[in-house]
Amino acid sequence: MNSNTEREIYSSRVIKHSIEKVYEAFVNPQHLKNWWGPEGFTNTIHEFDLKPEGKWILTMHGPDKGNYKNESIFKIIQPHQLISWTRVSQPFFDMEIHFKKLSDLATEITFLMTFKTLEEREKIRKFVEPKNEENFDRLENELSKM
Repeated sequence: MNSNTEREIYSSRVIKHSIEKVYEAFVNPQHLKNWWGPEGFTNTIHEFDLKPEGKWILTMHGPDKGNYKNESIFKIIQPHQLISWTRVSQPFFDMEIHFKKLSDLATEITFLMTFKTLEEREKIRKFVEPKNEENFDRLENELSKM
Protein backbone atom coordinates (compact mmCIF):
# COMPACT_ATOMS: atom_id res chain seq x y z
CA MET A 1 0.00 0.00 0.00
CA ASN A 2 1.19 3.52 -0.63
CA SER A 3 1.69 6.37 1.82
CA ASN A 4 -0.63 9.08 0.47
CA THR A 5 -2.88 8.84 3.54
CA GLU A 6 -4.16 12.43 3.35
CA ARG A 7 -5.63 11.62 -0.07
CA GLU A 8 -6.99 8.16 0.81
CA ILE A 9 -10.14 6.54 2.08
CA TYR A 10 -9.43 3.20 3.74
CA SER A 11 -12.12 0.66 4.66
CA SER A 12 -11.56 -2.90 5.84
CA ARG A 13 -13.46 -5.85 7.24
CA VAL A 14 -12.77 -9.41 8.31
CA ILE A 15 -15.18 -11.71 6.47
CA LYS A 16 -15.87 -15.19 7.84
CA HIS A 17 -15.43 -16.97 4.52
CA SER A 18 -12.47 -18.44 2.65
CA ILE A 19 -10.31 -16.15 0.54
CA GLU A 20 -11.28 -18.19 -2.53
CA LYS A 21 -14.97 -17.53 -1.93
CA VAL A 22 -14.49 -13.83 -1.17
CA TYR A 23 -12.37 -13.41 -4.29
CA GLU A 24 -14.95 -15.30 -6.40
CA ALA A 25 -17.67 -12.91 -5.19
CA PHE A 26 -15.76 -10.07 -6.82
CA VAL A 27 -14.39 -11.67 -9.99
CA ASN A 28 -17.68 -13.35 -11.00
CA PRO A 29 -20.03 -10.64 -12.38
CA GLN A 30 -23.05 -12.83 -11.50
CA HIS A 31 -22.16 -12.37 -7.82
CA LEU A 32 -20.58 -8.91 -8.06
CA LYS A 33 -23.75 -7.33 -9.44
CA ASN A 34 -25.66 -8.49 -6.34
CA TRP A 35 -23.48 -6.78 -3.73
CA TRP A 36 -21.49 -3.94 -5.30
CA GLY A 37 -22.47 -0.51 -4.00
CA PRO A 38 -24.51 0.89 -1.14
CA GLU A 39 -27.65 -0.64 0.36
CA GLY A 40 -30.64 -0.48 -1.98
CA PHE A 41 -28.64 -0.13 -5.20
CA THR A 42 -28.81 -2.60 -8.08
CA ASN A 43 -26.30 -2.97 -10.88
CA THR A 44 -26.21 -3.63 -14.58
CA ILE A 45 -22.73 -4.75 -15.59
CA HIS A 46 -22.15 -3.90 -19.24
CA GLU A 47 -18.50 -4.96 -19.48
CA PHE A 48 -16.18 -6.72 -17.03
CA ASP A 49 -12.84 -7.60 -18.62
CA LEU A 50 -10.75 -8.55 -15.59
CA LYS A 51 -7.21 -8.08 -16.91
CA PRO A 52 -4.73 -5.20 -16.97
CA GLU A 53 -6.13 -2.47 -19.26
CA GLY A 54 -9.51 -4.28 -19.30
CA LYS A 55 -12.66 -2.21 -18.88
CA TRP A 56 -15.28 -2.42 -16.14
CA ILE A 57 -18.43 -0.54 -17.15
CA LEU A 58 -21.57 -0.68 -15.05
CA THR A 59 -24.67 1.32 -14.25
CA MET A 60 -25.63 1.60 -10.60
CA HIS A 61 -29.37 2.09 -10.15
CA GLY A 62 -30.33 4.09 -7.06
CA PRO A 63 -33.11 2.86 -4.77
CA ASP A 64 -35.26 5.97 -5.27
CA LYS A 65 -34.14 7.38 -8.58
CA GLY A 66 -31.05 7.87 -10.64
CA ASN A 67 -28.77 5.75 -12.76
CA TYR A 68 -25.07 6.25 -12.22
CA LYS A 69 -22.66 5.20 -14.95
CA ASN A 70 -19.31 3.95 -13.67
CA GLU A 71 -16.37 3.27 -15.92
CA SER A 72 -12.97 2.02 -14.83
CA ILE A 73 -9.82 0.51 -16.32
CA PHE A 74 -8.21 -2.39 -14.45
CA LYS A 75 -4.52 -1.94 -13.65
CA ILE A 76 -3.33 -4.87 -11.53
CA ILE A 77 -4.83 -8.32 -11.11
CA GLN A 78 -3.09 -10.59 -8.59
CA PRO A 79 -5.52 -13.47 -7.92
CA HIS A 80 -6.52 -13.81 -4.26
CA GLN A 81 -4.36 -10.79 -3.36
CA LEU A 82 -5.06 -7.54 -5.19
CA ILE A 83 -7.32 -6.01 -7.82
CA SER A 84 -6.77 -2.37 -8.72
CA TRP A 85 -8.33 0.02 -11.17
CA THR A 86 -8.55 3.67 -12.17
CA ARG A 87 -11.95 5.30 -12.51
CA VAL A 88 -12.42 7.16 -15.78
CA SER A 89 -15.86 8.49 -14.81
CA GLN A 90 -16.52 10.86 -11.92
CA PRO A 91 -15.63 10.81 -9.13
CA PHE A 92 -12.06 10.12 -10.23
CA PHE A 93 -9.84 7.97 -8.00
CA ASP A 94 -7.66 4.88 -7.99
CA MET A 95 -9.07 1.85 -6.18
CA GLU A 96 -7.29 -1.13 -4.68
CA ILE A 97 -9.04 -4.13 -3.19
CA HIS A 98 -6.70 -6.24 -1.08
CA PHE A 99 -7.56 -9.81 -0.07
CA LYS A 100 -5.67 -11.31 2.89
CA LYS A 101 -6.14 -14.87 4.11
CA LEU A 102 -6.33 -14.92 7.90
CA SER A 103 -7.38 -18.58 8.18
CA ASP A 104 -9.26 -21.16 6.12
CA LEU A 105 -12.53 -19.41 7.02
CA ALA A 106 -11.50 -15.80 7.56
CA THR A 107 -10.44 -13.21 5.00
CA GLU A 108 -9.64 -9.54 5.42
CA ILE A 109 -10.88 -7.42 2.54
CA THR A 110 -9.64 -3.85 2.22
CA PHE A 111 -10.78 -1.01 -0.01
CA LEU A 112 -8.17 1.70 -0.58
CA MET A 113 -9.34 4.70 -2.59
CA THR A 114 -6.69 7.26 -3.55
CA PHE A 115 -7.64 10.68 -4.87
CA LYS A 116 -5.47 13.22 -6.70
CA THR A 117 -6.03 15.88 -4.05
CA LEU A 118 -7.17 16.17 -0.44
CA GLU A 119 -10.04 18.38 -1.63
CA GLU A 120 -11.34 15.67 -3.99
CA ARG A 121 -11.24 13.13 -1.16
CA GLU A 122 -13.01 15.46 1.25
CA LYS A 123 -15.88 16.08 -1.19
CA ILE A 124 -17.10 12.50 -0.85
CA ARG A 125 -15.40 11.09 2.29
CA LYS A 126 -18.39 11.52 4.64
CA PHE A 127 -20.62 9.75 2.12
CA VAL A 128 -18.19 7.01 1.04
CA GLU A 129 -17.02 5.77 4.45
CA PRO A 130 -20.48 4.58 5.67
CA LYS A 131 -21.41 3.38 2.16
CA ASN A 132 -18.31 1.17 2.05
CA GLU A 133 -19.57 -0.47 5.26
CA GLU A 134 -22.92 -1.11 3.53
CA ASN A 135 -20.97 -2.60 0.64
CA PHE A 136 -19.23 -5.02 3.04
CA ASP A 137 -22.62 -5.93 4.57
CA ARG A 138 -23.96 -6.73 1.12
CA LEU A 139 -20.85 -8.80 0.33
CA GLU A 140 -21.39 -10.88 3.47
CA ASN A 141 -25.01 -11.41 2.49
CA GLU A 142 -24.02 -12.55 -1.01
CA LEU A 143 -21.37 -14.90 0.38
CA SER A 144 -23.97 -16.54 2.63
CA LYS A 145 -25.95 -17.45 -0.52
CA MET A 146 -23.00 -18.83 -2.50
